[in-house]
Amino acid sequence: MAESSTNDLAEEYIDAPAGQSGAPAEAWSGLRKLMQYKTYRMRWYLLGVICLLNCSNSMLWLSFAPVADKTAKFYGCSLDQVNWLSQVYLIIAIPFGILTMWVLDILGLKTAVILSAWLNMLGSVVRYFGVLLFISKEIGYPLLLLGQCICAVAQPLVLFSPTKLAAVWFPEHQQATANMMSSMSNPLGILLANLLSPALVHKKEDIPFMVGMYAVPAVLACILATVGVCHSEPPTPPSASAVNSTSEPFWPGLKKLLKNKAYVILMICFGAGIGIFTAFSALLEQILCVVGYSNLFAGLCGALFIGVGILGAFLLGLYIDRTKNFTEAIKICFAMAALASIAFALVSRLPNQPALVAAVCSLFGFFGFSIYPISMELAVECSYPVGEGTSTGLVFIAGSNPIVGGYLQRGSLHLHPVFPH
Repeated sequence: MAESSTNDLAEEYIDAPAGQSGAPAEAWSGLRKLMQYKTYRMRWYLLGVICLLNCSNSMLWLSFAPVADKTAKFYGCSLDQVNWLSQVYLIIAIPFGILTMWVLDILGLKTAVILSAWLNMLGSVVRYFGVLLFISKEIGYPLLLLGQCICAVAQPLVLFSPTKLAAVWFPEHQQATANMMSSMSNPLGILLANLLSPALVHKKEDIPFMVGMYAVPAVLACILATVGVCHSEPPTPPSASAVNSTSEPFWPGLKKLLKNKAYVILMICFGAGIGIFTAFSALLEQILCVVGYSNLFAGLCGALFIGVGILGAFLLGLYIDRTKNFTEAIKICFAMAALASIAFALVSRLPNQPALVAAVCSLFGFFGFSIYPISMELAVECSYPVGEGTSTGLVFIAGSNPIVGGYLQRGSLHLHPVFPH
């Protein structure tokens, strides 16, 4: 069902013959096209499905990071092997991210959403088979890693979809908000993982229950996507930008991005931020626990990092929708996030300072996450007419460099190779 978004003040002017209205034929034709823009309620269903899918995938990604020590004991493996359960996402995102850009811009949003939903569900089921009691531990860890790899293939399809959804289904005054909601569902899943994993796993025998719980939203998202996602784009576009979406062919568009100075600068800066966020989320428990903090406190800091960040992204998204001050907001948030990350590097080494560590994590999240949806929207704006999937995907691929996470992990484990507990 459509919600009319036409310009009622122009109806009488457009309905008049071109000669009587006094307007040139080109202007009359342009106004006629403007009258045909519509929005559909189905866009909110699509937004809900992508939000649930994004949230589920990120929960599966970092479900073991907050309980790395108990996971290692359950499978009889090392902490390096537990870290691979999250780092494998970074490695797989590079080749499959390029394929995802092609899928979004050529095959469309429907194919990307349904394919990602099925891969996400399949990976969660394989993970669960890896923790069933009748499967030996020698087989359990490889099955768990295989499930993580399947979920990792689904991740680029999920992460690259928000900008495409906002551009194709939402009018211009709602695009930043829609992009913010769908993008922030990914860190929301990380927040839930940081809270739920320590709450569900009190001893190593609780790992199978936790893995089964995380499979439920993946199955639900798959059902909703398969049944309800029927079209890649609405019958009538909601805005002028939607009419010209993905007007540039894929490979020429990719070359044009690499020649765009403003886009390359944004890709390097935002990509580095994604890499730091990935390492921070995956290794926060190991960073804090070696100083004497508990798993529960580490999970709380991760939840504050993301929860306060979602609030900041929401407020900034509303501000950008009203003012369109992308550049000013990006510069301020980048500078404050850099200062907060330096502060965390210092206070995280101090024992018995839970209030200070929690406060710095909150500030880091507030400014760091505010950048996330706005940078994605700005990447689309400064790279027009290149397709949304390509412009967004290349930024994420830049941030998925496994060297970033690998070096941070090795540095952390080299300084403190043994957990106090």
